[in-house]
Amino acid sequence: MNRLFFLTLAAKSLLNRRLTAALTVLSIALAVTLFLGVEKIRMGAKESFDNTISGTDLIVGARSGSLNLLLYSVFRLGDPTNNVTWESYRAFAERPDVAWTVPLSLGDSHKGYRVIGTAPAYFEHYKYGRRQDLTFAEGQPFEKLFETVLGAEVAAKLGYRIGDEITLSHGIGSTSFANHEDKPFRVVGILAPTGTPVDKSVHVSLEAIEAIHLGWQSGARTPLAKMFTKERVEAMKLQPDQITAFLVGLTSRAAALRYQRDVMTYRREPLQAVIPGVALAQLWQVVGVAETALTAIAAFVVFTGLLGMLTAILTSLNERRREMAILRSAGARPWMVFALLMSEAALLAFCGALLGIAAVYLGFAAGAPFIEAQLGIFVGGLYPGLYDLLVLGAVTGAALVLGAVPAFRAYRNSLADGLTIRL
Repeated sequence: MNRLFFLTLAAKSLLNRRLTAALTVLSIALAVTLFLGVEKIRMGAKESFDNTISGTDLIVGARSGSLNLLLYSVFRLGDPTNNVTWESYRAFAERPDVAWTVPLSLGDSHKGYRVIGTAPAYFEHYKYGRRQDLTFAEGQPFEKLFETVLGAEVAAKLGYRIGDEITLSHGIGSTSFANHEDKPFRVVGILAPTGTPVDKSVHVSLEAIEAIHLGWQSGARTPLAKMFTKERVEAMKLQPDQITAFLVGLTSRAAALRYQRDVMTYRREPLQAVIPGVALAQLWQVVGVAETALTAIAAFVVFTGLLGMLTAILTSLNERRREMAILRSAGARPWMVFALLMSEAALLAFCGALLGIAAVYLGFAAGAPFIEAQLGIFVGGLYPGLYDLLVLGAVTGAALVLGAVPAFRAYRNSLADGLTIRL
Protein backbone atom coordinates (compact mmCIF):
# COMPACT_ATOMS: atom_id res chain seq x y z
CA MET A 1 0.00 0.00 0.00
CA ASN A 2 1.39 3.41 -0.96
CA ARG A 3 1.10 6.74 0.80
CA LEU A 4 -1.69 7.91 -1.52
CA PHE A 5 -3.82 4.96 -0.38
CA PHE A 6 -3.45 5.95 3.29
CA LEU A 7 -4.21 9.59 2.55
CA THR A 8 -7.31 8.61 0.55
CA LEU A 9 -8.45 6.28 3.32
CA ALA A 10 -7.76 8.96 5.94
CA ALA A 11 -9.72 11.53 3.95
CA LYS A 12 -12.73 9.21 3.68
CA SER A 13 -12.50 8.44 7.39
CA LEU A 14 -12.47 12.15 8.21
CA LEU A 15 -15.44 12.77 5.91
CA ASN A 16 -17.44 10.30 8.00
CA ARG A 17 -16.66 12.53 10.98
CA ARG A 18 -16.88 15.76 9.03
CA LEU A 19 -18.18 18.01 11.83
CA THR A 20 -15.42 17.09 14.28
CA ALA A 21 -12.82 17.22 11.51
CA ALA A 22 -14.05 20.63 10.31
CA LEU A 23 -13.89 22.09 13.82
CA THR A 24 -10.37 20.70 14.29
CA VAL A 25 -9.23 22.15 10.95
CA LEU A 26 -10.80 25.49 11.87
CA SER A 27 -9.02 25.63 15.26
CA ILE A 28 -5.65 24.90 13.63
CA ALA A 29 -6.38 27.45 10.88
CA LEU A 30 -7.15 30.17 13.45
CA ALA A 31 -3.98 29.35 15.36
CA VAL A 32 -1.81 29.50 12.23
CA THR A 33 -3.57 32.73 11.16
CA LEU A 34 -2.71 34.33 14.49
CA PHE A 35 0.89 33.12 14.36
CA LEU A 36 1.54 34.29 10.79
CA GLY A 37 -0.42 37.50 11.35
CA VAL A 38 1.73 38.42 14.35
CA GLU A 39 4.86 37.52 12.41
CA LYS A 40 3.83 39.62 9.40
CA ILE A 41 2.99 42.62 11.60
CA ARG A 42 6.28 42.19 13.48
CA MET A 43 8.31 42.08 10.28
CA GLY A 44 6.33 44.98 8.82
CA ALA A 45 6.85 47.07 11.96
CA LYS A 46 10.59 46.35 11.96
CA GLU A 47 10.85 47.22 8.28
CA SER A 48 8.84 50.41 8.84
CA PHE A 49 11.21 51.35 11.68
CA ASP A 50 14.25 50.66 9.53
CA ASN A 51 12.78 52.51 6.57
CA THR A 52 11.77 55.65 8.46
CA ILE A 53 14.90 57.44 7.35
CA SER A 54 17.51 56.48 4.76
CA GLY A 55 20.29 58.23 2.87
CA THR A 56 21.20 60.26 5.98
CA ASP A 57 24.68 59.65 7.34
CA LEU A 58 24.35 61.35 10.74
CA ILE A 59 21.85 63.08 13.01
CA VAL A 60 23.31 65.82 15.20
CA GLY A 61 21.68 67.31 18.29
CA ALA A 62 22.25 68.27 21.91
CA ARG A 63 23.91 65.58 24.00
CA SER A 64 21.18 63.48 25.60
CA GLY A 65 21.52 59.87 24.41
CA SER A 66 21.38 58.38 20.93
CA LEU A 67 17.89 56.88 21.31
CA ASN A 68 16.41 60.12 22.60
CA LEU A 69 17.94 62.08 19.72
CA LEU A 70 16.59 59.55 17.21
CA LEU A 71 13.12 59.54 18.77
CA TYR A 72 12.51 63.27 18.80
CA SER A 73 14.25 64.14 15.52
CA VAL A 74 12.95 61.28 13.36
CA PHE A 75 9.96 59.74 15.13
CA ARG A 76 8.67 63.00 16.64
CA LEU A 77 8.50 61.39 20.09
CA GLY A 78 9.68 62.95 23.32
CA ASP A 79 11.39 66.27 23.83
CA PRO A 80 14.96 67.49 23.35
CA THR A 81 16.94 68.30 26.48
CA ASN A 82 18.54 71.30 24.81
CA ASN A 83 18.98 73.01 21.45
CA VAL A 84 21.87 73.56 19.05
CA THR A 85 23.01 77.14 18.51
CA TRP A 86 22.89 78.47 14.96
CA GLU A 87 26.63 79.20 15.08
CA SER A 88 27.43 75.57 15.92
CA TYR A 89 25.12 74.37 13.18
CA ARG A 90 26.82 76.58 10.61
CA ALA A 91 30.25 75.46 11.81
CA PHE A 92 29.43 71.81 11.07
CA ALA A 93 27.28 72.47 8.00
CA GLU A 94 30.05 74.37 6.18
CA ARG A 95 32.70 71.68 6.51
CA PRO A 96 34.21 70.49 3.19
CA ASP A 97 33.19 66.87 3.83
CA VAL A 98 29.48 67.81 4.09
CA ALA A 99 27.31 67.38 0.98
CA TRP A 100 24.08 68.70 2.52
CA THR A 101 22.36 69.40 5.83
CA VAL A 102 18.73 69.69 6.87
CA PRO A 103 18.06 71.75 10.04
CA LEU A 104 15.06 70.82 12.21
CA SER A 105 13.28 72.94 14.80
CA LEU A 106 10.62 71.38 17.06
CA GLY A 107 8.43 72.65 19.85
CA ASP A 108 5.09 73.69 18.33
CA SER A 109 2.06 71.72 17.24
CA HIS A 110 -1.24 71.86 15.41
CA LYS A 111 -4.16 69.92 16.91
CA GLY A 112 -1.84 67.30 18.33
CA TYR A 113 0.43 67.01 15.28
CA ARG A 114 4.06 68.11 15.53
CA VAL A 115 5.21 71.23 13.67
CA ILE A 116 8.62 70.89 12.02
CA GLY A 117 10.55 74.02 11.23
CA THR A 118 13.00 73.23 8.46
CA ALA A 119 14.54 74.41 5.19
CA PRO A 120 13.54 73.69 1.55
CA ALA A 121 16.44 71.17 1.50
CA TYR A 122 14.20 68.91 3.61
CA PHE A 123 12.02 68.06 0.61
CA GLU A 124 15.07 67.44 -1.53
CA HIS A 125 17.27 65.36 0.77
CA TYR A 126 15.00 63.64 3.28
CA LYS A 127 14.53 60.04 2.13
CA TYR A 128 12.69 57.05 3.54
CA GLY A 129 12.36 53.38 2.69
CA ARG A 130 14.95 52.35 0.12
CA ARG A 131 16.12 55.90 -0.58
CA GLN A 132 12.68 57.01 -1.74
CA ASP A 133 12.18 60.76 -2.20
CA LEU A 134 9.36 62.73 -0.64
CA THR A 135 6.73 63.48 -3.28
CA PHE A 136 3.80 65.87 -3.33
CA ALA A 137 0.27 64.58 -3.70
CA GLU A 138 -0.80 68.20 -4.21
CA GLY A 139 0.88 71.59 -4.32
CA GLN A 140 4.52 72.47 -3.82
CA PRO A 141 7.13 73.27 -1.11
CA PHE A 142 6.71 76.43 0.94
CA GLU A 143 8.37 79.55 -0.45
CA LYS A 144 6.86 82.42 1.52
CA LEU A 145 7.11 83.02 5.27
CA PHE A 146 3.62 81.92 6.29
CA GLU A 147 3.19 78.90 4.05
CA THR A 148 3.03 75.30 5.22
CA VAL A 149 3.29 71.77 3.82
CA LEU A 150 1.22 69.07 5.49
CA GLY A 151 1.92 65.38 5.90
CA ALA A 152 -0.59 63.00 4.31
CA GLU A 153 -2.25 61.99 7.59
CA VAL A 154 -2.60 65.56 8.85
CA ALA A 155 -4.40 66.62 5.67
CA ALA A 156 -6.60 63.49 5.57
CA LYS A 157 -7.60 63.45 9.25
CA LEU A 158 -8.24 67.19 9.54
CA GLY A 159 -9.73 67.58 6.06
CA TYR A 160 -7.36 70.27 4.80
CA ARG A 161 -6.97 71.24 1.17
CA ILE A 162 -4.61 73.55 -0.71
CA GLY A 163 -5.36 77.19 0.19
CA ASP A 164 -6.79 76.49 3.67
CA GLU A 165 -5.47 78.48 6.62
CA ILE A 166 -4.27 76.88 9.86
CA THR A 167 -3.11 78.24 13.22
CA LEU A 168 -0.15 76.81 15.10
CA SER A 169 -0.04 76.30 18.87
CA HIS A 170 2.82 76.71 21.29
CA GLY A 171 3.90 73.42 22.84
CA ILE A 172 3.25 69.85 21.73
CA GLY A 173 0.03 68.98 23.56
CA SER A 174 -3.15 68.03 21.72
CA THR A 175 -4.83 70.96 23.48
CA SER A 176 -3.05 74.29 23.87
CA PHE A 177 -4.13 77.60 25.35
CA ALA A 178 -1.21 79.48 23.78
CA ASN A 179 -1.99 79.83 20.08
CA HIS A 180 -0.35 81.89 17.35
CA GLU A 181 -3.71 82.94 15.94
CA ASP A 182 -2.38 86.35 14.83
CA LYS A 183 -0.13 84.66 12.26
CA PRO A 184 -2.07 81.98 10.34
CA PHE A 185 -0.38 79.77 7.73
CA ARG A 186 -1.69 78.91 4.28
CA VAL A 187 -1.48 75.31 3.08
CA VAL A 188 0.53 75.21 -0.17
CA GLY A 189 1.48 71.53 -0.33
CA ILE A 190 0.36 68.08 0.82
CA LEU A 191 2.89 65.25 0.78
CA ALA A 192 2.10 61.78 -0.55
CA PRO A 193 1.80 59.02 2.11
CA THR A 194 5.11 57.55 3.27
CA GLY A 195 4.10 55.33 6.20
CA THR A 196 6.56 57.29 8.39
CA PRO A 197 6.21 60.13 10.96
CA VAL A 198 6.45 62.56 8.02
CA ASP A 199 2.75 61.82 7.42
CA LYS A 200 1.96 63.22 10.89
CA SER A 201 4.00 66.40 10.56
CA VAL A 202 3.24 70.03 9.71
CA HIS A 203 6.21 71.60 7.90
CA VAL A 204 7.06 75.30 7.98
CA SER A 205 10.24 77.29 7.43
CA LEU A 206 12.77 78.03 10.17
CA GLU A 207 12.14 81.74 9.65
CA ALA A 208 8.43 81.16 10.28
CA ILE A 209 9.23 79.52 13.63
CA GLU A 210 11.19 82.65 14.55
CA ALA A 211 8.42 84.94 13.29
CA ILE A 212 5.60 83.43 15.37
CA HIS A 213 7.71 83.60 18.55
CA LEU A 214 8.70 87.26 18.30
CA GLY A 215 7.46 88.95 21.46
CA TRP A 216 7.13 85.62 23.32
CA GLN A 217 9.07 84.73 26.44
CA SER A 218 9.10 81.46 28.44
CA GLY A 219 6.25 80.06 26.35
CA ALA A 220 3.91 83.02 26.88
CA ARG A 221 2.99 86.08 24.81
CA THR A 222 4.31 89.38 26.19
CA PRO A 223 2.83 92.85 25.50
CA LEU A 224 5.60 93.37 22.92
CA ALA A 225 4.07 90.65 20.73
CA LYS A 226 1.46 93.11 19.44
CA MET A 227 4.20 95.09 17.77
CA PHE A 228 5.21 92.17 15.56
CA THR A 229 2.28 92.04 13.19
CA LYS A 230 2.19 89.61 10.30
CA GLU A 231 2.90 92.36 7.79
CA ARG A 232 5.82 93.69 9.80
CA VAL A 233 7.59 90.34 10.29
CA GLU A 234 7.18 89.52 6.58
CA ALA A 235 9.36 92.54 5.85
CA MET A 236 12.01 91.53 8.39
CA LYS A 237 15.13 89.49 7.69
CA LEU A 238 14.80 86.63 10.14
CA GLN A 239 17.39 84.08 11.19
CA PRO A 240 17.01 81.45 13.91
CA ASP A 241 19.13 81.69 17.04
CA GLN A 242 18.99 77.94 17.61
CA ILE A 243 17.57 74.72 16.21
CA THR A 244 16.68 71.34 17.69
CA ALA A 245 18.81 69.05 15.50
CA PHE A 246 20.06 68.64 11.94
CA LEU A 247 20.49 65.82 9.46
CA VAL A 248 23.81 65.42 7.67
CA GLY A 249 24.72 63.90 4.32
CA LEU A 250 28.46 63.50 3.78
CA THR A 251 30.48 63.47 0.58
CA SER A 252 31.90 60.11 1.65
CA ARG A 253 30.50 57.47 4.00
CA ALA A 254 34.04 56.89 5.24
CA ALA A 255 34.01 60.37 6.80
CA ALA A 256 31.11 59.52 9.15
CA LEU A 257 33.21 58.33 12.09
CA ARG A 258 35.59 61.30 11.83
CA TYR A 259 32.66 63.73 11.67
CA GLN A 260 31.01 61.98 14.63
CA ARG A 261 34.21 62.24 16.68
CA ASP A 262 34.53 65.95 15.92
CA VAL A 263 30.95 66.56 17.03
CA MET A 264 31.38 64.61 20.26
CA THR A 265 34.57 66.52 21.14
CA TYR A 266 33.16 69.96 20.19
CA ARG A 267 34.05 72.39 23.00
CA ARG A 268 31.62 75.25 22.48
CA GLU A 269 28.58 73.22 23.55
CA PRO A 270 27.82 69.55 24.32
CA LEU A 271 26.64 67.90 21.09
CA GLN A 272 26.32 64.36 19.82
CA ALA A 273 26.06 62.72 16.42
CA VAL A 274 24.40 59.35 15.86
CA ILE A 275 24.39 57.07 12.84
CA PRO A 276 20.68 56.36 12.10
CA GLY A 277 21.18 52.67 11.32
CA VAL A 278 23.04 52.03 14.57
CA ALA A 279 20.48 53.93 16.63
CA LEU A 280 17.60 52.09 14.94
CA ALA A 281 19.23 48.76 15.79
CA GLN A 282 19.48 49.85 19.44
CA LEU A 283 15.86 50.94 19.41
CA TRP A 284 14.73 47.57 18.05
CA GLN A 285 16.70 45.81 20.78
CA VAL A 286 14.71 47.77 23.35
CA VAL A 287 11.37 46.60 21.94
CA GLY A 288 12.76 43.13 21.15
CA VAL A 289 11.43 41.68 24.42
CA ALA A 290 7.84 42.48 23.46
CA GLU A 291 8.49 41.14 19.97
CA THR A 292 9.77 37.82 21.36
CA ALA A 293 6.84 37.59 23.78
CA LEU A 294 4.29 38.08 20.98
CA THR A 295 5.93 35.41 18.82
CA ALA A 296 6.05 32.99 21.77
CA ILE A 297 2.37 33.54 22.55
CA ALA A 298 1.41 33.00 18.90
CA ALA A 299 3.50 29.81 18.75
CA PHE A 300 1.84 28.56 21.94
CA VAL A 301 -1.57 29.15 20.36
CA VAL A 302 -0.54 26.95 17.42
CA PHE A 303 0.60 24.26 19.86
CA THR A 304 -2.76 24.54 21.66
CA GLY A 305 -4.56 24.02 18.35
CA LEU A 306 -2.53 20.88 17.70
CA LEU A 307 -3.32 19.63 21.20
CA GLY A 308 -6.99 20.10 20.37
CA MET A 309 -6.49 17.92 17.31
CA LEU A 310 -4.79 15.26 19.46
CA THR A 311 -7.66 15.37 21.94
CA ALA A 312 -10.23 14.95 19.15
CA ILE A 313 -8.43 11.89 17.73
CA LEU A 314 -7.91 10.32 21.16
CA THR A 315 -11.56 10.88 22.09
CA SER A 316 -12.74 9.17 18.93
CA LEU A 317 -10.51 6.11 19.40
CA ASN A 318 -12.95 4.29 21.66
CA GLU A 319 -15.75 4.78 19.13
CA ARG A 320 -13.50 3.59 16.31
CA ARG A 321 -12.20 0.39 17.89
CA ARG A 322 -14.67 -1.70 15.90
CA GLU A 323 -13.60 0.17 12.72
CA MET A 324 -9.98 -0.72 13.43
CA ALA A 325 -10.97 -4.34 14.07
CA ILE A 326 -12.77 -4.56 10.74
CA LEU A 327 -9.69 -3.21 8.99
CA ARG A 328 -7.58 -5.83 10.75
CA SER A 329 -9.99 -8.58 9.80
CA ALA A 330 -9.84 -7.39 6.18
CA GLY A 331 -6.10 -8.01 6.20
CA ALA A 332 -4.67 -4.72 7.44
CA ARG A 333 -1.48 -5.06 9.44
CA PRO A 334 -1.05 -3.26 12.78
CA TRP A 335 1.43 -0.84 11.19
CA MET A 336 -1.23 0.04 8.59
CA VAL A 337 -3.60 1.09 11.37
CA PHE A 338 -0.74 3.11 12.84
CA ALA A 339 -0.13 4.77 9.45
CA LEU A 340 -3.84 5.52 9.03
CA LEU A 341 -4.03 7.46 12.31
CA MET A 342 -0.82 9.31 11.47
CA SER A 343 -2.19 10.21 8.04
CA GLU A 344 -5.37 11.60 9.59
CA ALA A 345 -3.39 13.81 11.98
CA ALA A 346 -1.15 15.05 9.15
CA LEU A 347 -4.11 15.70 6.86
CA LEU A 348 -5.99 17.69 9.52
CA ALA A 349 -2.92 19.81 10.30
CA PHE A 350 -2.02 20.32 6.64
CA CYS A 351 -5.53 21.49 5.72
CA GLY A 352 -5.73 23.73 8.80
CA ALA A 353 -2.33 25.30 8.18
CA LEU A 354 -3.11 25.81 4.49
CA LEU A 355 -6.43 27.46 5.36
CA GLY A 356 -4.68 29.66 7.95
CA ILE A 357 -2.01 30.80 5.46
CA ALA A 358 -4.69 31.62 2.90
CA ALA A 359 -6.67 33.58 5.51
CA VAL A 360 -3.59 35.64 6.45
CA TYR A 361 -2.84 36.68 2.89
CA LEU A 362 -6.46 37.38 2.02
CA GLY A 363 -6.82 39.43 5.20
CA PHE A 364 -3.70 41.48 4.56
CA ALA A 365 -4.58 41.96 0.90
CA ALA A 366 -7.89 43.48 2.00
CA GLY A 367 -6.62 45.29 5.11
CA ALA A 368 -3.15 46.49 4.02
CA PRO A 369 -4.34 50.03 3.12
CA PHE A 370 -6.05 50.37 6.52
CA ILE A 371 -2.98 49.06 8.40
CA GLU A 372 -0.71 51.43 6.49
CA ALA A 373 -3.01 54.40 7.06
CA GLN A 374 -3.75 53.78 10.75
CA LEU A 375 -0.53 52.19 12.01
CA GLY A 376 2.02 53.38 9.46
CA ILE A 377 3.12 49.77 8.91
CA PHE A 378 3.72 48.66 5.36
CA VAL A 379 2.74 45.02 4.95
CA GLY A 380 4.93 43.80 2.13
CA GLY A 381 5.21 40.39 0.52
CA LEU A 382 1.53 39.65 -0.07
CA TYR A 383 2.44 36.38 -1.75
CA PRO A 384 3.37 33.13 0.04
CA GLY A 385 7.09 32.53 0.35
CA LEU A 386 9.60 30.13 1.83
CA TYR A 387 8.71 31.09 5.41
CA ASP A 388 5.09 30.10 4.84
CA LEU A 389 6.18 26.74 3.45
CA LEU A 390 8.34 26.25 6.54
CA VAL A 391 5.35 27.00 8.79
CA LEU A 392 3.19 24.60 6.77
CA GLY A 393 5.85 21.89 7.07
CA ALA A 394 6.45 22.57 10.78
CA VAL A 395 2.76 22.38 11.68
CA THR A 396 2.28 19.20 9.64
CA GLY A 397 5.44 17.67 11.14
CA ALA A 398 4.34 18.56 14.69
CA ALA A 399 0.96 16.96 13.97
CA LEU A 400 2.71 13.78 12.85
CA VAL A 401 4.65 13.68 16.11
CA LEU A 402 1.54 14.23 18.22
CA GLY A 403 -0.47 11.85 16.04
CA ALA A 404 1.91 9.07 17.01
CA VAL A 405 0.24 8.95 20.46
CA PRO A 406 -3.24 7.83 19.29
CA ALA A 407 -1.66 5.86 16.46
CA PHE A 408 0.40 3.85 18.94
CA ARG A 409 -2.69 3.17 21.07
CA ALA A 410 -4.59 1.95 18.01
CA TYR A 411 -1.57 -0.12 17.03
CA ARG A 412 -1.68 -1.97 20.37
CA ASN A 413 -5.38 -2.80 20.15
CA SER A 414 -5.81 -6.39 19.29
CA LEU A 415 -8.30 -7.83 16.81
CA ALA A 416 -10.20 -9.60 19.57
CA ASP A 417 -10.36 -6.38 21.64
CA GLY A 418 -11.90 -4.55 18.67
CA LEU A 419 -14.57 -7.17 18.13
CA THR A 420 -15.62 -7.50 21.79
CA ILE A 421 -16.26 -3.91 22.82
CA ARG A 422 -18.21 -3.62 26.05
CA LEU A 423 -20.90 -0.94 25.90
